[in-house]
Amino acid sequence: MNKNHKITGNGPLLDKNGVLREPGWANFLVFDYSPDAVAKSKKNRLKEWDYYLIMNSEGKYALSFTFADNRYMGLVCCSVFDFETKEKFDCTEVQLFPNGKLNLPATSEKGDIAFKSKTCDYHIDRTEDGRHIYCKYERCFNHTELEADVYLKQPPMDTMVIATPWTEDKKAFYYNQKITCMNASGYVKVKGRTYTFDSSKDFGILDWGRGVWTYNNTWYWGIGSGLVDGKPFGYNIGYGFGDTSNASENMLFYDGKCHKLDLVDFGIPTGNVMDEWIMTSNDNRFNMRFKPFFNDHTNISAGVICEKAEKLFGMLNGTAVLDDGTVLEIKDIPVFHEKVHHKW
Repeated sequence: MNKNHKITGNGPLLDKNGVLREPGWANFLVFDYSPDAVAKSKKNRLKEWDYYLIMNSEGKYALSFTFADNRYMGLVCCSVFDFETKEKFDCTEVQLFPNGKLNLPATSEKGDIAFKSKTCDYHIDRTEDGRHIYCKYERCFNHTELEADVYLKQPPMDTMVIATPWTEDKKAFYYNQKITCMNASGYVKVKGRTYTFDSSKDFGILDWGRGVWTYNNTWYWGIGSGLVDGKPFGYNIGYGFGDTSNASENMLFYDGKCHKLDLVDFGIPTGNVMDEWIMTSNDNRFNMRFKPFFNDHTNISAGVICEKAEKLFGMLNGTAVLDDGTVLEIKDIPVFHEKVHHKW
């Protein structure tokens, strides 16, 4: 049984030996993260990322933004998904050995991100009530011309935070925050098409992560946002990120409040991953059917680095039970689920 230890303290994330001070979960960022506190022998294993995903409420298209500094490789990317035409448009800048030069903030609560090159102008500005994301790519090599201007409004609400070590390496850790139900407005233009987002019904999520990872990992993650009975509903489920014996990152969100789940079975079909997934929780509070309609599949092997991933977009239906016993009926909410095996 998962202990689901709730972190109540604050202060430095790591102790003087570079070991996680207190594993568990919280509903907001509680620790002070600093890459300088990471053990010297682990600094080249440090990984930092900010990943945003915005989905059209009808499941017709989606937009993602990625900033990642994995010390030996950096990634600055914007991707547009057209689910009606089954097309994906990627605009990507790869940085070799950035070693922290992308200057990703130590917290999601404040700090801006910026990147500029000959073909790319990209920034994420933290505002008083949300985030303004703008990027423009000029035609170059495998780039297509693209411009995105999006605002994500984050009202006062709970989030999911988890801090976990790895069993086999106590100086490896995973510090992560997931924010759902951010109202999305704006547009992205690519290939002569314009995709717009309506803040009254379209939502964005943030996957904010900092950590020292071990070399070989497989993880499972699912997240989504939508409206249920006129109120924002979101969820985050996942495992495979280090030792989760102290807490899972499984959580429901409804009308700004979090509701903690215990363990979730993703119910991934044994045959075709595009078949319907039947997801259940051991506390019987999460009973969902996930039907994928698009697979952003990757299978990359480059020497000691590889990625095999099923990154799936689809519709969610089922029931979710809040802490007070209220049962929510979930109908046709567009969501994202993935199964990823990494050696990095």
